[in-house]
Amino acid sequence: MSEITILVIEDDPAVRRGIVDVLEYAGYRTLEAPDGHIGMDLALKANYRLLLLDLVMPGPSGFQILEALKRKRPGQAVIILSARGEENDRVRGLTTGADDYVVKPFSMKELLARVDAVLRRTCERTAPADSRPIPGGTVDFKERALIFADGSREDLSERESDLLRYLLDSQGRIISREEILRNLWDLDPDRTETRTIDMHIMHLRTKLGDKDQSLLATVRGKGYRWTS
Repeated sequence: MSEITILVIEDDPAVRRGIVDVLEYAGYRTLEAPDGHIGMDLALKANYRLLLLDLVMPGPSGFQILEALKRKRPGQAVIILSARGEENDRVRGLTTGADDYVVKPFSMKELLARVDAVLRRTCERTAPADSRPIPGGTVDFKERALIFADGSREDLSERESDLLRYLLDSQGRIISREEILRNLWDLDPDRTETRTIDMHIMHLRTKLGDKDQSLLATVRGKGYRWTS
């Protein structure tokens, strides 16, 4: 069984069952929602790599879920599944953040090909660099170390290294504790003490020499942001 989880939001039970069965047969883990209410909750809170999203269903529409994801989980991989094949709908879905758009009826072989393609692209999208410049030195992710211009060095734990890379890749975006737990460490924010994030942030600041938070700032009530 793959470690990749795919969320399927589809109100037609027969279509949903068929998609879930094919995905699980292909080795993926699955989550499923029968309407927009449950779908919205899972889309924003669950741990998954890819979302297969119907547009028209009871409760919030697929477009509303896409808009919510754009605000709270930017970069989330999404494939729209819809009988609405009009160009305006396709354009709206893609510009709202979807990675692909599959018009019903579709073959399961085609769907799996689209799933594989989107997963490859999103992995490539976040392909890590071995090192990155930071003020006063360099972070070497391969060695998990901060190398400063004066020759000094601070070693990083695996989680500190992953967290610093995530913050650098965010390009100034505010990152919530919940996002870090869910997207970076694959932990359920509702079942994990978020103070663990504060502890890792504190350790990073100490190793960076960032006493005044000029590099790694706390945004009260929202999370953290790399400001350099």
